Amino acid sequence: MIGSMDSLDPRQFLNRELSWLAFNERVLGEARDAALPIYERLKFLGIVASNLDEFFMVRVAGLKQQVAGGVVDVAADGLSPVAQLAAIRERAHPMVAEAYRVYREEILPALDRSGLSVPARGTLTPEQAEAARQYFQAQVFPALTPLAIDQGHPFPHLRNKSLNLAVLLQKEARGRGRKRREPVSGESSLAVVQVPGVLKRLVSIPAAAGKAFLLLEELIAMHVGDLFPGYKVERTAAFRVTRNWDLNVDEDESEDLLSTIQDELRRRDRGAAVRLELDAGAPDSLAGLLAGALNLSAADVYAVNGPLNLSELSALREADNRAELSVEPWVPAVPQRLREAESILQAIRAGDVVLHHPYDSYDPVTRFLEEAAEDPDVLAIKQTLYRTSPDSPIARALSRAVEYGKQVTVLVEIKARLDEANNIAWARRMEEAGVHVVYGLVGLKTHCKVALVVRREAPGIRRYVHLGTGNYNPVTARQYTDVSFFTASEEVGADATALFNALTGYAANPKWRCFAVAPFDLRERVISLIDREAELARKGEPARIAGKMNALVDPAVIQALYRASQAGVEVDLVVRGICCLRPGMPGVSERIRVTSIVDRFLEHSRVVVFGVGDRREVYLSSADWMPRNFHRRVEVMCPVRDPAARARLLDEVVGESMRDNVKARRLNVDGTYARIDAGEAPPHRSQAILLEASRRGTARPATETVIRHAVAPAPATEPPRPTPAPPATNRPAA
Repeated sequence: MIGSMDSLDPRQFLNRELSWLAFNERVLGEARDAALPIYERLKFLGIVASNLDEFFMVRVAGLKQQVAGGVVDVAADGLSPVAQLAAIRERAHPMVAEAYRVYREEILPALDRSGLSVPARGTLTPEQAEAARQYFQAQVFPALTPLAIDQGHPFPHLRNKSLNLAVLLQKEARGRGRKRREPVSGESSLAVVQVPGVLKRLVSIPAAAGKAFLLLEELIAMHVGDLFPGYKVERTAAFRVTRNWDLNVDEDESEDLLSTIQDELRRRDRGAAVRLELDAGAPDSLAGLLAGALNLSAADVYAVNGPLNLSELSALREADNRAELSVEPWVPAVPQRLREAESILQAIRAGDVVLHHPYDSYDPVTRFLEEAAEDPDVLAIKQTLYRTSPDSPIARALSRAVEYGKQVTVLVEIKARLDEANNIAWARRMEEAGVHVVYGLVGLKTHCKVALVVRREAPGIRRYVHLGTGNYNPVTARQYTDVSFFTASEEVGADATALFNALTGYAANPKWRCFAVAPFDLRERVISLIDREAELARKGEPARIAGKMNALVDPAVIQALYRASQAGVEVDLVVRGICCLRPGMPGVSERIRVTSIVDRFLEHSRVVVFGVGDRREVYLSSADWMPRNFHRRVEVMCPVRDPAARARLLDEVVGESMRDNVKARRLNVDGTYARIDAGEAPPHRSQAILLEASRRGTARPATETVIRHAVAPAPATEPPRPTPAPPATNRPAA
């Protein structure tokens, strides 16, 4: 046995940041999959880039702040902030290099074969060069501002993630009666030209066949000399700065939280630089100049051999949307039971409803609120909004409910990272419409997804509740796998009422009938359920734990799972992203298996199962098992007791993921991931199977295979290079 269960043994934990980087490497594996359509591969490459942006803006920035503040506390795995930053750089630099290798050697040639060309400026034909020149003069030149950098012109403050050109210049000295091209001092001058974000990144140029696009920064670099008459352009290099993007708000000292966050949003672009991405061909002297101006070390400079911000190349799909270049579009369907019901509320009265998005349409969630807004018997609507779409039909329905005389209360989380501005805008609009908007509890983010409709019926009041594992966002509901749960259960309705009373009023220690709620008792409830299974196993009874979540980080929960494994509990978890638990440690976690699925849709459901057979308890939750979810957020975990709803969660949401042997990767004891060796078992790709079942309007029966992978454990070695898998549009094998 490694260490003691009574204290944290660093050898029993994987590092949080390195585990996240391992997840991004699995996303990169999808971009390498030659069996996928080219736009799908480009999508995954863009996700890798945007994921890294947020990782540096938040996680790396936070570690740098700890180092600057002299923090020496170590993580559960024993790494200090300084050691974590060093380990991150060691993993991140090769990842960036591999992403750009995939772009240059695999994506670009595949685009060319498809009739889409993104040529470098030095390879343009005369016709293309002339078209580019005309476009530059007419559309781009007037929008550019050259920024000299010298004693009188300090280095400009560049916005977070903005695209820029560094320009090295030599002054053209003038002799008597003739121009000479010798520099006056022999030293280069530095200037910066910001690439306008308001202009299209991809500039269409003539092509002999198909379509061709020139990157805007390449176009500017071709003609940047026009901005500096009297100077010779020696070199240009594109670069991009990533800054600390987290808000620093003292809620206890803030009299008006909304105004404080608005002020912080305006200041956020001035956060400290944490990463410099620079054209790989730039000379070391230029890299040193830029890094010095941004107060970064050489290790913070990421050499990029290709276009910066690969996520913006998804615009190619807008220019050429041929069906064969993308996966087959998916149009979610509304389940028959809801289609045939007169109203969503009527369907919920008849029995609990589970929807599995995006295989099921998100429309019933929107209809639930739209019907409630117009129903004359509905008295009140209460809802939490953590993230929603910019053009949210849900927020509009809530505003419309006020016009129909309903009492409407909405808790808008204005501290939702990267969505603060959008949420503030909706909060203002709903307040103007008469909605009572509140911002939650001081020091906590309200992350739970709950909607409560109070309706007058015979013989009294009935409460309808929607609980979700994902946000109230119809756009992301087509891209993420999530669960919606509708119920008119009296105990769920009572707990939802108590929750909103706690969020909008005063409630020091709410009493729950079935909910477990963070920060009150969620972690304690999870640990008690794990310990219950362990105690049953010690008595010789069968015991199991299974579930899906996005992240598993909390040390106390991980230790409880280790105790359960030692007691004889079989534990199977599908953890999409970060997992700090080490499965397969002799004497500690031999009965724990962890897999991760990366496929067409982002796995986002949070469902856990405790027990076996008739005593299985099924819970859905808004929370991952992380310290922030347990201690710094308002989260809800709710049991699902309706037999049909439980069966769907057991077999379809959890079970199909457990059976995946195509897109699932197994976590090894050393923190590496490897594709599952299915042996002679037929391919089982969970998302493709669920898509096909949804197309046919069929459902799989509940089975006991929900709990266990019927595959051999993977060896604790470096994972092999991913092998091609069938595209998501393929029909599953029999």
